[in-house]
Amino acid sequence: MRLIGLLGGMSWQSTAEYYRILNDLTHERLGGLHSARCVLYSVDFAAIETMQAEGRWDEAGAVLGEAARVLESAGADFVVLCTNTMHKVADVIEAAAGIPLLHLADTTAEAVKRRGVTTVGLLGTRFTMSEDFYRGRLAGHGLTVLVPSPEDQRLVSDIVYDELCLGVVRPESRDAYRRVIRDLVDAGAEGVIYGCTEIELLVDETDSSVPVFPTTRLHCEAAIDRALLPGTPRVSGLP
Repeated sequence: MRLIGLLGGMSWQSTAEYYRILNDLTHERLGGLHSARCVLYSVDFAAIETMQAEGRWDEAGAVLGEAARVLESAGADFVVLCTNTMHKVADVIEAAAGIPLLHLADTTAEAVKRRGVTTVGLLGTRFTMSEDFYRGRLAGHGLTVLVPSPEDQRLVSDIVYDELCLGVVRPESRDAYRRVIRDLVDAGAEGVIYGCTEIELLVDETDSSVPVFPTTRLHCEAAIDRALLPGTPRVSGLP
């Protein structure tokens, strides 16, 4: 099994979900006492969030690129960036690491197309919903992407940063997300992407009348698919 390099901590709440899901999937695929071979570099999200808010993306990319180099030095075969928003600097991270980065938007788009969906609603942080680095990547796969109104983008994003990243799950916020999802469906969305790793802590498939695409789980499924490909891992001396 290839060694998965997890670049996490953004937030640690969602990174813990990555670790849990990766191990659940490994057990489902291989049985017995099998667990995922992975190495984790978890950053201090407070520093990264400040860089986001101040638009210091080059600096954030450099910090995460250095973390990715550490993962490569630890023997990782590929990098899984455990956040949607920081895929804004995915190319910088991959170049710094020198090993492949499993791009979350690509794995999500492939899952959407497998369901026969062509028009999707996108929930995430304000960066993910309003900027082209993620929406454009999805559109490059032939998808039409709908986002909430500017007011609802602020609502969705504030709930992520002010509540979910702190492990706070409020029924009122779930109701707000359900209403935003309904509005996206009314606007023509055939499915909804939960495009922030924390969102799956708040809502699931039961909160939508159309198919949902939980990016954390989809990313983990793709990571295990790649980890179990035939061939020799970079570090082959360990089980």
